[in-house]
Amino acid sequence: MEKYEEPRVKATAGVSERPPAFGRDWTQGSIIRNLLSLAWPMIISQSLNMLGPTIDMIWVGRLGSASIAGVGVAGIAVGLVMSAMTGLMMGMRAMIARFIGANDVRGANHVAMQAFVVSAAFSIILAIIGIFLAESILGLFGLEADVIAEGAAYLRILFVCSVVMCLRLMAEGAMQASGDTQTPMRIAVLFRLFHVALCPFLIFGWWIFPRLGVSGAALTNVISQSLGLAISMWVLFAGRSRLRLTLAKFHLDPDIIWRIVRIGVPACIMGLQMSLGQFVLVGLMSPFGTYPVAAHAVCQRVELVLFMPVLGMGMAAGVLAGQNLGAGRPERAEKSGWLAAGLAQAFMVICCLVLLLAAEKIMGIFSTEPGLVEMGGTFLRIAAAGYLAIASVIVFQYCISGAGDTLPAMIFSVMIVWAVQMPLAYLLPKYTDLGVYGVRWAMVAAIFVGMIVFLVYFRTGRWKRKKV
Repeated sequence: MEKYEEPRVKATAGVSERPPAFGRDWTQGSIIRNLLSLAWPMIISQSLNMLGPTIDMIWVGRLGSASIAGVGVAGIAVGLVMSAMTGLMMGMRAMIARFIGANDVRGANHVAMQAFVVSAAFSIILAIIGIFLAESILGLFGLEADVIAEGAAYLRILFVCSVVMCLRLMAEGAMQASGDTQTPMRIAVLFRLFHVALCPFLIFGWWIFPRLGVSGAALTNVISQSLGLAISMWVLFAGRSRLRLTLAKFHLDPDIIWRIVRIGVPACIMGLQMSLGQFVLVGLMSPFGTYPVAAHAVCQRVELVLFMPVLGMGMAAGVLAGQNLGAGRPERAEKSGWLAAGLAQAFMVICCLVLLLAAEKIMGIFSTEPGLVEMGGTFLRIAAAGYLAIASVIVFQYCISGAGDTLPAMIFSVMIVWAVQMPLAYLLPKYTDLGVYGVRWAMVAAIFVGMIVFLVYFRTGRWKRKKV
């Protein structure tokens, strides 16, 4: 790991000035304890991050199936954007983790500042896209007119205000990669509680608020995330986390920006093409009517909730992988991945049992329309088969990417989505009696192929030799 060469006092002094909770050395001690200590705040943070769209869907569900479908498809579009942002954030996270593992806190601070520049530039481009192309994006997939109208209202607001979401995600990722997962968790609790309280007032026009419908759901997201961004910036610049940012000696560093982008672009492409695949799946479902699109949208929200513990465990394993590699301890990096995959897999087995037993009850939370509940329940039971393999895919992806080895993960993901999932999603409904359910079975098949591919690559250990 290259050291950040700006003249400075020893980085270890920067560590010792921090409270003990922030200065903890995650490359020492019990790996399982470190995993769990890092993971549980990330699980809560990620769950709360996904709570916003889920709460939106629950309230919007009272407006009808067109609103559910519109917001659901718009959510996939937002996911496409956030996948790109998450990819760029992966470059920042890998570098910060390596710097912290090498005991170079000032270098980690410098990386975080450059990452905010990249994020701001990216979000401005998104805002321009959102202003002009919201309806066109949704119109690409043959959706009914009322679905496009509802979704475009939601999508335009979120795109225009994407700078807030992108910067908040970067701030959260910087703190987590440094080993401080509890501070972003506390911030997430505050702004999501605010979101939960405000959302129905803006959607339905309660009390003194106007009735904004699906636009109210989007606006609630923007307001609550603005609150989260403000608190995050105060924490980082006031030194209330392991990192302490400052504008005193700030300057653009093309070398650091290039290294962030070099690592982040493959992860960005990986996320984009996976989210683009979701768009194509919606396009394959839309000829079957609004119910399959709405049911798929609800399933996506349920998956986001179920996957949060797995994502948190994967992110924790990625932080440990990066910091241990920075500290020159590759054997601990690999062991962290195996242990995290085992813990995540056990959790998903329990989730599968719950889905098989209570699929319709879960769908009933989002809609009272019998046809939608029945179809969504079948979708969830099919998905449960794939969830038996998804945990190891997610954890190994995060470990490999957390080490900065994002190119192989991108290649594997592209192959899985476009050489396995999409051909099957097209062929099964057309040439079998499965109908629209064939699309969901294609997703299951792709997950199992992904499990095999990522497990084999993780075992090779090539990711441990990646230089960032």
